Amino acid sequence: MIANDEELRVTQERISHFQRWLADMRQTARPKEFEAVASGYRLEIERMQAEVLEYLLRPLPSEPEKQPA
Repeated sequence: MIANDEELRVTQERISHFQRWLADMRQTARPKEFEAVASGYRLEIERMQAEVLEYLLRPLPSEPEKQPA
């Protein structure tokens, strides 16, 4: 689960990296080979995307109200 904006950034970078791998493999791998490998990357990308959306859809924690001195 993503806990902060830094983890969000890292997860988004990982998603992009995996998508580039898939695009590259799609061009170079044989069809059967690609099918075998791509499904694992797809599942990981989908899992990470779900985490990103879950984090982004959570409201920011409210700041505690300041008490007058």
